[in-house]
Amino acid sequence: MKRSFGERLFDGSNVVLMLLLSAVTLYPFLYVLIASISDPAWVVKMRGLIWYPHGFSLDSYKLVFDNPAILTGYGNTLLYVVAGTALNILMTSLGAYALSRQSVKWKNPVMFMIVFTMFFNGGLIPTYLLINNLGMLDSRWALIIPSAMSAYNLIIMRTAFQSVPISLEESAKLDGANDFTVLFRIILPLSMPVVAVMILFYGVSHWNSWFNALIYLRTRELYPLQLILREILITNSTDSMMTGVGGADKMPIGETIKYAAIIVATVPILLLYPFLQKYFVKGVMIGAVKG
Repeated sequence: MKRSFGERLFDGSNVVLMLLLSAVTLYPFLYVLIASISDPAWVVKMRGLIWYPHGFSLDSYKLVFDNPAILTGYGNTLLYVVAGTALNILMTSLGAYALSRQSVKWKNPVMFMIVFTMFFNGGLIPTYLLINNLGMLDSRWALIIPSAMSAYNLIIMRTAFQSVPISLEESAKLDGANDFTVLFRIILPLSMPVVAVMILFYGVSHWNSWFNALIYLRTRELYPLQLILREILITNSTDSMMTGVGGADKMPIGETIKYAAIIVATVPILLLYPFLQKYFVKGVMIGAVKG
């Protein structure tokens, strides 16, 4: 079909707009990457936009990886991401399955109470007192148990489970299957796109989480990577990484250490996205809330 001038203009405008949005989104990351591998003295003097590296130095990355706090934070964060995401998927799947079955009584009042928590909650102080009374203060459980399930993600997964034909469940139960068999061998395998999206949502949330660790943790050996990164960026605590650096070079290398730490903390979660991208749009659409 021959397209009109207005249609071509509209498509061209969309392309230009998306390219501009992509550039605005990508440039901050590119800026940090270029600054992290550039000459530290030049980075300190530079003002404005950066388009290419000036000089080349990986000293900042070496100092970052030589810092034991970074490696400990990495290990802690990986533990929180893996354990937390596994618990999130389990709890969300169990809740979504129960609330998506037609035979479950009182599911609408229960759903109302879950949605109610999205708008109203007890606040920080009651939550802190609860964590303390449960004996989870200054422990890894404080970063895993309280965030075991998201009401928003539960709604998405519940809607996805409702789209699975009820005849499959009925056939399985006629063959002697129980609810756990139906969930783990029928519902979840048929809902892998939305499960992949849940893994991405929960995983990114755990990876970027720092506030709960700041509130509930006191032992530095339990700190996640993002809390270590916060100390480096906000409190300027880079001196421990520069024990072998001369006095005149400490300020320039201290600035590039911040950029290198951002890259080190960001790249791993970026590498996860391409593996889940093919499920992302499909999973969100399957679990979309329908009126």
